[in-house]
Amino acid sequence: MALFRITRRTELTAAEAWLRVTDWERHAAPVPLTAIRVTTAPPTGPGTRFTARTCVGRVGFDDPMEVTRWQPPGDGPGLCRLDKRGSVVTGWAEIEVRPGASGSTVQWREDLRVAALPAALDGVTAWSGRLLFGRVLSRLLAG
Repeated sequence: MALFRITRRTELTAAEAWLRVTDWERHAAPVPLTAIRVTTAPPTGPGTRFTARTCVGRVGFDDPMEVTRWQPPGDGPGLCRLDKRGSVVTGWAEIEVRPGASGSTVQWREDLRVAALPAALDGVTAWSGRLLFGRVLSRLLAG
């Protein structure tokens, strides 16, 4: 699996950063050719499921995910874990939001496997993940 980590500091409060990074549909905006559909009723919590569909015309794949941990920030940091349940993309992602003296810090950790890629390409997969999800995280926090 390709493990990577992204950290962003923001002037947003931990509560506002949390709301932005857990708004699942908004994750699609900075990802080309991708749409996200939440398949469970709100509010988000353990058991929430959504699917990122990436396609060009009729050719594409689904990346179904499920929230398996949901701890909004309060007295301590917030932590959300997503388990990827697909046949093409598997692994997990964790989003942690920590309050700071002037804003908050958001850390995205992901362990990712793409079915068609050999393990020898994990370094490339991790590099690509940092690039793509770094852009997603920056855009979500920017508004």
